[in-house]
Amino acid sequence: MPEITHSAREDYLSGYPNAHILQTTAWGELKSQFGWSVHRITIGDSGAQILFKRLPLGFSMAYIPRGPVGIGWDKLWPEVDALCRKSKAIFLKVEPDLFENGDGKSEAAVLPSFFKRSPHSIQPCRTLLVDIQGSEAEILEKMKQKTRYNIRLALKKGIVIRATADLEAFYQLMQTTSKRDRFGVHSSDYYQHAYELFIPRSQCVILQAELEGQAIAALMVFTRGERAWYFYGASSDMYREFMPTYLLQWEAIRWARVRGCRYYDLWGVPDYDESYLEDNFTLRSDGLWGVYRFKRGFGGELRRAVGSWDRVYKPLLYSIYLQWNRFTTSSG
Repeated sequence: MPEITHSAREDYLSGYPNAHILQTTAWGELKSQFGWSVHRITIGDSGAQILFKRLPLGFSMAYIPRGPVGIGWDKLWPEVDALCRKSKAIFLKVEPDLFENGDGKSEAAVLPSFFKRSPHSIQPCRTLLVDIQGSEAEILEKMKQKTRYNIRLALKKGIVIRATADLEAFYQLMQTTSKRDRFGVHSSDYYQHAYELFIPRSQCVILQAELEGQAIAALMVFTRGERAWYFYGASSDMYREFMPTYLLQWEAIRWARVRGCRYYDLWGVPDYDESYLEDNFTLRSDGLWGVYRFKRGFGGELRRAVGSWDRVYKPLLYSIYLQWNRFTTSSG
């Protein structure tokens, strides 16, 4: 089986500078600290980092986030199948790093016919992708007028943005936001490990918004190649009327531009078409609707990934897994 080492994977990815950050060895190292095992396979010009999550009775689920990488994926699948069967995987979930192109054929053409559309996605299906090429004035011009106003307001109120290594303050803000907006967060160790893995590679920053030295908002942004991704953000319950989160995003965009990025991925909005989102964002606040209301102002293009696809090895257990997943999702 053509599994490769950590260093060999690094060498392989050097030929794909725009591969998604979730396919990097550093991301694999991060997930390996939190319940996943990591395997890396390369066949010719195609490669995949595969994560395995242990399930009861010795079974597992396999997952390729935002991959595979390269071309000629058809040569990869027999080796992936062999690894999954060896690991007693109930199914393999693949979420390719590809956007739908709107022709109605893109989804069916991505993966072989033995993959089936999954009812459950791990990564968000839709995002807002901000083109950050051109001048700062041109980027600002594409934003909603209210967003530009809020950026100026934060500056006028004396909000200062700086890079920080204060993970404790960042995590406290994440907990505050989690309680206020009712969403789950990772453990403090998770953010600490992510920071320690990606900072030496110059692929991560924590930006903190401060007022008179007090941390009132923060975000963690990752970058690789031509893209930056806004994965984690939080704010205090204080001084929200000074709009620090708007200035934070603008400074994160500026940070990404300095590193040669062409696109800033706002990562995660409700999975509906644009007309439905625009008709309903003032009426709904559940799920990702609140973040859509915020993110829509930055001038991004609504894009949808080709989605989540499952290769099923054990149909009965897969059916039980889906029922369990539906139950835990609905009860959460």
